[in-house]
Amino acid sequence: MTHRQVLEALSGLLLVLFVAMISGTIVSVALPQIIGALEGTQSQYTWVVTASLLAATASTPIWGRLADLFSKKLLLQISITIFMVSSLACGLAQNTEQLIAFRALQGLGMGALQILVQVIIAAMISPKERGRYNGYLGGVMAVATVGGPLLGGLIADTSWLGWRWCFFIAVPFTAISLVLLQKTLHVVTVRRGDVKIDYLGATLIAAGVSVLLIWVTFVGNSFAWLSWQTAAMAGGGAVILALATWVETRAAQPVVPLHVIRRRTPALAILASLAVGMAMFGGSVFLGQYFQIGRGYTPTEAGLLTIPMMAGVLVSSTISGRMVSRSGKIKPYIVTGSIVLTLGFLVLSTMDHQTSLVVIGAAMVLVGVGVGMSMQNLVLAIQNTVPLRELGAASGAVTFFRSLGGTIGVSVLGAVLANQVAADIRQGLDKAGIPASASGGAGTLDIAALPEPIQVIVRSAYGDATGHIFLISAGLAVVGVIATLFFKPVTLRDTLDLPDPAAKEPVSAG
Repeated sequence: MTHRQVLEALSGLLLVLFVAMISGTIVSVALPQIIGALEGTQSQYTWVVTASLLAATASTPIWGRLADLFSKKLLLQISITIFMVSSLACGLAQNTEQLIAFRALQGLGMGALQILVQVIIAAMISPKERGRYNGYLGGVMAVATVGGPLLGGLIADTSWLGWRWCFFIAVPFTAISLVLLQKTLHVVTVRRGDVKIDYLGATLIAAGVSVLLIWVTFVGNSFAWLSWQTAAMAGGGAVILALATWVETRAAQPVVPLHVIRRRTPALAILASLAVGMAMFGGSVFLGQYFQIGRGYTPTEAGLLTIPMMAGVLVSSTISGRMVSRSGKIKPYIVTGSIVLTLGFLVLSTMDHQTSLVVIGAAMVLVGVGVGMSMQNLVLAIQNTVPLRELGAASGAVTFFRSLGGTIGVSVLGAVLANQVAADIRQGLDKAGIPASASGGAGTLDIAALPEPIQVIVRSAYGDATGHIFLISAGLAVVGVIATLFFKPVTLRDTLDLPDPAAKEPVSAG
C-alpha cells in the first residue's frame, strides 16, 4: 500500500480505536455517579469495570486467531456492530446487574477492536515503519484517554444529558467508523482450509479466571479466608486453569500458543505486559473515584485532574514511537518506561485525603510517561520476533495477558480498597460516637444522600485507603521492570516476515 492508501485506511482504524478507548475513559470518571444513581456498592463498582475487561480478555485470543484465518475487514465490522449494540444496551440499563451484564457484552467488542486494529496495521505496514505509525496509534489512544474523562465528566454534570449519554455517545462514532472502513480498508484475505478454533481452551481460561476473581471479590467479607468456600473457589479456579493449560498443549490451533510464549523474548514481554496491565488498569480505574469521593470534586473536575497522566501517555508514546523507528532499538525505551511507571506509583502510594494536588499531578505524569513508553513497544517487541504466520496469535497473546493483568489488578485492588474503606469507615464512626445502625448506609457510593458527618468520614476513608492500592501497584510494576531487564536486545526488521530458517542451514553447515 502507498503512504496515502495507508493513511486513508488508518483514519478509519484509528477512529475505531478511538471509539473503544473513549468508551472506557468516559465511564471511568462518571462511574461513581453511575453506581450511586443505580444504588450499587463498591464491589459492584469494581465489577462494572472487571466484567468488560474479563470479556475482552477471554475473547481477544479468539479474535487474534480468527484474524489469521478469516477476513480481517469483516471481523472488524462484526466487532464494531457488537460494540455499538452493547453500548446502547448499557445506556438503557435499569440496575447494576444489567449494567454489568451489558458491559461484559461490550467487552467482547472491545477485545476484538484492540487486537484487530493492531493485526491489520501489522499486515499493512512493514515492521521498520511500524514504529512511526505506532506513534499515531499512541497519540489517538492518548487523545481518547485525555478527552474521555473530560467528556464523561461534562456529560455526567449536564442535567439535560445525564450519565446514560456516556454510553449512547459511542453509537454515532461507531456508525461513522463503519462507513469509513467500508470505503478505505482493503486487506487481502487469506483463507485456509484447516480452520480450527479452540473454543474449549478459551472457555476454560475465562471460567478459571472468573472463579478466582469472584473469590477475590467476596473473600474476607462474605466468608473467611480459611473456609470451605475459599477451598472450593480458589482450588476449583486453579484446577480449571491447569486443565486449560493441558488443553492448550493438545489443541491444533490454541488460543494461547504455548510454543510462541515459551520463547524468551515473548515470555518476558508477556510477563512485563501482565505486570504493567495489573498496575495501570488497577491503579488508574480508582483515580476518578478518589477525586470525586475522597476529595469531593465533580465529575468534570475529576476529568480535568486526570489530564497530567493522559498528557504523559500522549507525549511519551508519540516521541518514543518515532525514536524507536529511527534507532531500530526497542529495549531501552521499554526498560525506562517500566522504571518510570514504578516511580510514579511509589509517589501515589504516599497520598491520602489531604495530599497536595501538585504532588499527585506530578506522580500521574510519571505513570503516564511509563505507560506510553512501555505498552505499545512491548507489542512491537513480540511482533519483531515471530514469523508473519504467527503474527495474529502472538499479538493476541500479549494483548490477552495485558488485559488479564488489568482484570486481575482491578478485581484484586478493588477488593483491597473495599475492605480497607469498610474498616476505616467503622473506625471513623467509632471515633465520632456514631452507631453503625445510624450511619445511614455509609457503604453506598451515593455520598450526597448521606448526612454531613457521615459524608466527612466516608470521604476520608476513601481518600486514605487509595494510597494502599497504589503501593500494591508499585510492587506489581517492579515485576515488569525485572522482566524487561532480562530482554534480549530487539531490533526492528526491514521485512514483513522473518527469514526462513531452512534457507540458512546450508550456510551455517559450511
